[in-house]
Amino acid sequence: MSTEQRVLAGRYRVDELIGHGGMAKVYRGQDMTLGREVAIKILDPDLARDTAFRTRFRLEAQAASRMSHPSIVRVYDAGDSTTGSGAASSDDPPYIVMELVKGTLLKDIISNGPVPVADAVRYVDGILEALDYSHRAGVIHRDIKPGNVMVTDKGQVKVMDFGIARAVSDSSSTVAETTQIIGTAAYFSPEQAKGEPVDARADLYSTGVVLYELLTGRQPFRGDSPVAVAYQHVSETPVPPTEVNEESPGALDPIVLRALAKDPYQRFPDAANFRAALDAATTGHAPSRKQLGALTSELYGPSPRHAQETARSLRQLSTDTTMARTQSGPPVAWIWAGVALLAVLLASVLFWVLTISMRPPEVPSTARTVPNLVNVSAERAQEDLGVLDLTAKLVLESSTDIAEGNVIRTDPEAGVTVAEGDSITVYVSTGIETSVVPTLEGLSRAAAEAALTAAGLELGSVTQRNDNNLAADTVIEASQVAGAEIAPGTAVNLVVASGKVSLDNVTGWTVTSATTALEELGLVPVQVALADCPATNPNTVTSMSSAPGDVPVGATIELRYCTGK
Repeated sequence: MSTEQRVLAGRYRVDELIGHGGMAKVYRGQDMTLGREVAIKILDPDLARDTAFRTRFRLEAQAASRMSHPSIVRVYDAGDSTTGSGAASSDDPPYIVMELVKGTLLKDIISNGPVPVADAVRYVDGILEALDYSHRAGVIHRDIKPGNVMVTDKGQVKVMDFGIARAVSDSSSTVAETTQIIGTAAYFSPEQAKGEPVDARADLYSTGVVLYELLTGRQPFRGDSPVAVAYQHVSETPVPPTEVNEESPGALDPIVLRALAKDPYQRFPDAANFRAALDAATTGHAPSRKQLGALTSELYGPSPRHAQETARSLRQLSTDTTMARTQSGPPVAWIWAGVALLAVLLASVLFWVLTISMRPPEVPSTARTVPNLVNVSAERAQEDLGVLDLTAKLVLESSTDIAEGNVIRTDPEAGVTVAEGDSITVYVSTGIETSVVPTLEGLSRAAAEAALTAAGLELGSVTQRNDNNLAADTVIEASQVAGAEIAPGTAVNLVVASGKVSLDNVTGWTVTSATTALEELGLVPVQVALADCPATNPNTVTSMSSAPGDVPVGATIELRYCTGK
């Protein structure tokens, strides 16, 4: 059957194939409802038969669809035959409808060898910008690699497939199966390779691998099997990029080594710190060999030795006796630690398989994983928890970041395993907390300050203005309108009466005009007739008792004039 006529959910027409990977095929498509071109990723049919994967896939796709950032390929919709959007048919596999991006995959750019340093830094900065946004939204990518990064024709970096790696890994029964689905283990963090829980720092490790590959043209760890590569991620020290490619700037070596630290706590704490360090390194000086050696020792322990002994140990850890080594061997203690770790993992897998095979099929599992509900509406959160047989307990809380009615966080948090029927506390945003501006005009300065304090606001600057109708320190106006809702702690500026008026020079005016002008200013004019003076300008003010300028409201001003008699 031709894919050109295929329509998903009665809305999305599937056109030609434009890409494919280990777990999905990507087609150019058309949203017939909105009339726009889209990219449609259709998941592998084997995954579609896994009920657990369908549930996890839906929740993770919903989390990805809530993210909107220039460096992230936008997810418009997702669905499948049981929970998909629209009227999905029973034949529809899990699919994702995404923004159609025209450009080149980063893996195709890297395939030509090391890229210019400026481009490498720009590409990684774009990846970190996307991760900074997604991590603050509570979404971990888990599968950062060049195949999931697109560079548009205008040079914009776009990261895709957020959350899908988690959907796959949480639904896969073994590490080998997960590795087969996701693809190469070259970008795994050590905690992923060991099957441990991961957080945002796993994405930073994978980004460090991408940076290494951009600078050198190859990954830091290589081998003939995923097991060999995974072991190197856990145990071996990477060679600094400058030892692989002399053209790579030495100032970036410490950044790469820090990003590839085995211990997540020794890596950059978040994507923002990684970006800042990368930016500083591009204008900084290369470290000395002694400084680089000290950093390597701090992050990875003493320099690896006994290469032949290490090679024998690695061959014991893999059934592939022809795998190629790319690093010198680790210390003997690390070898035995790796052997012990592998033995524990094998024993755990064997125990798990035996337990599964002996479990009565009619006894369902009661374990539930708390989904990521951050920024989801409270109603939707209750529905999603209800599907998992969990009870939502809503608690209202103000927030400056989450819109009113959406979820701020949950307790337990996303990813925690709980029992069926457990209560999940869902903190719902009431929006930004506000304070109401009180009526301030006409109050004294002291009374206005007290009113602002009572409203949770602060007194800002106080400016004086002459006003002949108001007593000193009476509020004339405020910088915020009475009744307005503003953020608590906001400073409100006031204009208050100075208690003074500006007295003009009325010398030379007629007594009548001068008297009227002073009365309009709220002053008390007193006419003082002078008989012993020239009669050149009778009834004209010859002098005032106060000099022109600011005088107190209600002040008495003598107007001296000649009577002409």
